[in-house]
Amino acid sequence: MLVGRDHERRLIDGLLSAARIGQSAVLVLVGEAGIGKSTLLEDAAAAATGMRQLRATGTESEAEVPFGALLQLLRPALVHLDRIPPPQADALASALALRKSPGGDRFAIGAATLSLLSRFAEDQPVALLVDDAHLLDRPSAQALVFAARRLTADPVVLLAAVREGVPSPVTEAGLPLLHVDGLSPAASGQLVESARRRLGPAAVTRLHEATGGNPLALLELADETDLLDALPPEAPVPVPARLARVFARRADRLSPAAHTALLVAAAGGSDLALVARACGLLQVDVAALEDAETVDLLAVAGGAVTFRHNLVRSAIWSEAPPATRRRVHSAIAAALPEEDADRRAWHLSEAALGPDADTARLLDEAAVRARIRGAHAVASTAFERAAGLSPEPEDAGRRLVSAAESAWRAGAGDQAVALLARAAGLPQPPDLRARTAGLRGTVAARTGSVEEARDELMAAAAERADTAPDTAVLLLADAIQACFYLADTAGVAEAAARIDALMPRTTAEPARWVADVARGIAAVLTGHGGPERIRRALRSVDPTGPLLRAPRVAPYVVLGVLFLRESGTGRQLVDIVVTDLRARSDLGTLPLLLFQIARDQATQASWDSAEVNYTEGAQLARETGSTSDLAACLAGLAWLEARQGREAVCREHAAEAAEISRPRHLALFQIWSLAALGDLELGLGRPEAALADFERLEALLARLGVDDVDLSPAPEMAEALVHLGRHDVARVQARAYAARAAEKGQPWAMARAARSLGLTCEEPEVDQHFAVALDHHGRTLDPFELARTRLAYGARLRRARRRIDARVQLRDAVASFDHLGAAPWADRAAAELRATGETARRRESSAREELTPQELQIATLLASGRTTREAAAALFLSPKTVEYHLRHVYLKLGLSSRAELAARLAGPPGRQS
Repeated sequence: MLVGRDHERRLIDGLLSAARIGQSAVLVLVGEAGIGKSTLLEDAAAAATGMRQLRATGTESEAEVPFGALLQLLRPALVHLDRIPPPQADALASALALRKSPGGDRFAIGAATLSLLSRFAEDQPVALLVDDAHLLDRPSAQALVFAARRLTADPVVLLAAVREGVPSPVTEAGLPLLHVDGLSPAASGQLVESARRRLGPAAVTRLHEATGGNPLALLELADETDLLDALPPEAPVPVPARLARVFARRADRLSPAAHTALLVAAAGGSDLALVARACGLLQVDVAALEDAETVDLLAVAGGAVTFRHNLVRSAIWSEAPPATRRRVHSAIAAALPEEDADRRAWHLSEAALGPDADTARLLDEAAVRARIRGAHAVASTAFERAAGLSPEPEDAGRRLVSAAESAWRAGAGDQAVALLARAAGLPQPPDLRARTAGLRGTVAARTGSVEEARDELMAAAAERADTAPDTAVLLLADAIQACFYLADTAGVAEAAARIDALMPRTTAEPARWVADVARGIAAVLTGHGGPERIRRALRSVDPTGPLLRAPRVAPYVVLGVLFLRESGTGRQLVDIVVTDLRARSDLGTLPLLLFQIARDQATQASWDSAEVNYTEGAQLARETGSTSDLAACLAGLAWLEARQGREAVCREHAAEAAEISRPRHLALFQIWSLAALGDLELGLGRPEAALADFERLEALLARLGVDDVDLSPAPEMAEALVHLGRHDVARVQARAYAARAAEKGQPWAMARAARSLGLTCEEPEVDQHFAVALDHHGRTLDPFELARTRLAYGARLRRARRRIDARVQLRDAVASFDHLGAAPWADRAAAELRATGETARRRESSAREELTPQELQIATLLASGRTTREAAAALFLSPKTVEYHLRHVYLKLGLSSRAELAARLAGPPGRQS
């Protein structure tokens, strides 16, 4: 009987009702053992009329079975497996051991879970009920959490019960929580009375005070008055520890045979046939379980053994002597069928008393199978156990490194680092040392310890240089990228020199191609050319060939395009790379690429798309634990928002980016954060504050030894100085910058240099410098910089009383700034135009500006011709969620069709990835 839970029931009933009309809901019930979470789930199941139900229950015996819980949950929905995107279907089928195919990563399986649930709910609302979710195998829990975070407009409700204080992906995901507390005194009395326990009011009050209203404790301890009487007045009963002892005492009264059978059931799971075989090996009749049924510890029905509560199972098992537990595990391992090799390996490992080469080998094989299926958390634990049972130290070291690799792929960076530290104390041949260093470098680079990443990658490359030059080159390329984040030009130069030395022995196409781009980037960062090498590499790529889809190539395609800062070269390759990653649900790589793409878009006319990609990149970086990528996206957002004059969010994002970057020495994003603040002040007409920020930035660049002219704030400083009337100092800044820009020879820097000279030169030279600037701008894709040049040129022409000529430049500047959304700059250009005697024609806000980043992203994909399902798969959303946002787009823009949407969003194109 469910008493005293009116509030919880009303809340759950509301969620069920919302799901029936297409409003997704997620709720995690958190509370101590016995508090009534399972009862609330059963009540929800009874109330979920007109809904399909998908159910799963976590158990300790299945916690290391790869995707066991996910299969239990999704089994009725698998009839729709072939109706979700094929890459997702393949990843999920492999994870659930339904097909032999290469497994996807945890995000691909999560995306597939979302797609399958969404498809299953199209015909009828769905209630997902997951009990003891803290005991789910971790890969299943991660997939469920991924889907839960993205449910918005599907007729799906997820209710999960989790024991308080037990770590779980379900409670760590930021999902809505409901803390289930004890019953009130009145409800406690009702419960005891409903169970026909005859206790007086004083005894009920004492029982409530002792148990805190825990329902299971109330019922079980109502007959254990001796326990209560032994306690001093007002002393609380330690529930559930005391409750576990109650169950253990009940088990103590069983016969030895029944007690042994009970232990087998506690360790072996619910399969009665397996429990019977294991009992037989221990020379015990499984019928002895009837005694445990009699004292209400478990129930046997339909070929399954069900414990009254997981606390019962835990209590019975924890009380058993270690030697007895090992005997039970050994019997269960022997009783398992031949094809259940993974579970047999787990039980054998629990039965082992010391190093055991055969069991270590079986665990290693189980780990490999789990890794192939994408169950990386399970694989990590299996490799780690195999290492602990390995007689040979070198085998143990290899298995610990494998465990660390799987832990990293499971999203457990700290665990990966700890496993690598343990492996470091064991003998390691050169190839394993290189593997270890490479993984340490990768983990450090993605989680923010970029200095450590640089050192580890360089060390790993040195280890592999003689035996595996291709691998060494790729490691050195990653080291260059780490040095780029650190603004470490000396490290860049060293890594590039080592790549040069290895190139004669490098044979694989991906390695040679990445080496070309990395050396080009290094040359740009050290001020020694480089663009032609990047250009040549990008032009050599066949858009339909396999190279573009090689995992190590993708980041360098985008980086190469970004470093060129020019039109044409390689830009079509970026879309291909990102589309492929989205199709494969490769979220681990995606945040970095989204940042790179957004940076490129932010230097073109695609500011709205840049905001979309920065925002999604930041969201995915938080979800994947990629701290470096998060800092990058936040700094990029701040830089973009500065130009739009969005002061509050600019300062917020710049501050968070700097907070992340400073202790990790992510110098590049510190540089961008400072540049954003300076740009913000300059755009808002505060030249003195802007100059102070730019001087701080210049000092940071000098301290770091960064000589990349593209990062220098000299043109902005010259402009601020001109506004402050300090023309002589401004002229010195402009000339010094122009010399550096000419040495680099790229049109973007030379255009900015010529503008600075035009701002600070004598009157007769104005047209000459600005003509040069406009000519260089013609070979770049940066309309903001072009508009700033036109504004500066028009302002100088106006002051020289050449009003007609000034109007030509200022009209274009106003139009460009308006189109970009650079409001403060548009206002300044309009003011200059008014000063010539002409009023600017200001553009009304565009359709894009009325939409949120996610709405714009969805609208752009659909307007480009993608179907709802294609857009949903690309964005890791459900089709219903895409339709939900599309309805908002239509309402905001006053549209009713995709044809109208495409026409409304038409304009200067901005690539939307």
